[in-house]
Amino acid sequence: MDYRLLGRTGVSVSPLCLGTMMFGPWGNDDRADAIRVIHHALDAGINFVDTADVYSGGVSEEIVGEALHGRRDDVVLATKFFMPTDDQPNHGGGSRKWIIQEVENSLRRLKTDYIDLYQVHRPSPTTDVEESLGALTDLVHQGKIRYIGSSSYSASQIVEAQWASRERNLARFVTEQPPYSILVRGIEEDILPTAQRYGMGTLVYSPLSGGWLTGRWRKDAPGTPTSAARPSARFDMSTPANQRKLDVVEGLALLAEQSGMTMIDLALAWAINHPGVTSAIIGPRTMEQLDSQLPSAEVALNTEILDRIDELVAPGVTLNADDNSYGAAELTPEARRR
Repeated sequence: MDYRLLGRTGVSVSPLCLGTMMFGPWGNDDRADAIRVIHHALDAGINFVDTADVYSGGVSEEIVGEALHGRRDDVVLATKFFMPTDDQPNHGGGSRKWIIQEVENSLRRLKTDYIDLYQVHRPSPTTDVEESLGALTDLVHQGKIRYIGSSSYSASQIVEAQWASRERNLARFVTEQPPYSILVRGIEEDILPTAQRYGMGTLVYSPLSGGWLTGRWRKDAPGTPTSAARPSARFDMSTPANQRKLDVVEGLALLAEQSGMTMIDLALAWAINHPGVTSAIIGPRTMEQLDSQLPSAEVALNTEILDRIDELVAPGVTLNADDNSYGAAELTPEARRR
């Protein structure tokens, strides 16, 4: 497996990052099996693991901690904080109070004395970015975390954070974690170029677009979700946006077949092909799913294939706005004066 530099940190990481959201009650609740999946990924050359305090209420971090016993120093370990962990006030967010408290909880669950990459899971509309950066800087100085990153930040928020770090002499975000797939290309317009200008690494999540790009769901195919089975707007097949996505999936399935690869190989290889992308986060629940995704790290896409994908989904276009992670606070009625 060819490794890539994580921004300008000098750290080398695999082009596939093992996401662990599906380990625990949210997905694979068999701890022993989940650990076997993690070990298999490490044996295959993946050295980058991403989790979060909120995944399965912390169980994902516990599983990762068990799996990395004896192998911790060979892995670039990333986790995230911000999402509420329960209904108690101050148990979430980007405040100094919560960051200092929650990093200790993550360290305990992960069974480690340091986290390589500690990421803010979402930007906070109610917390000054300097508040978060100040607390994270202190943790870097204490040796509890090595680097800091952001997730689902807009381009303007990335710039604001970089300027705050420079002006206040604080640790800076060295990575951004945005959604990115053939069906969700919005970050190409502004976020990826901004991250590149600041020398940030980019770890993209949902490169298979929540299962849309696995080949599992097709037009008129049995097992394709309906609005009744999957009420989320991302999976309501009656909407025009999702009908358009189904059309694109048909075109991608044909392209993959003609190119002699699976749709999974096509989708993942495409995600890590962009020069601004460091790693694509895969989130297998089972060994079978992991094995179906590992070969993509060795797949090369030629110009003809890339051009045909651009014909199906133009650069910078996200087919369904519900697949984005941006604008949650900015588009509320209060923010729009109505």
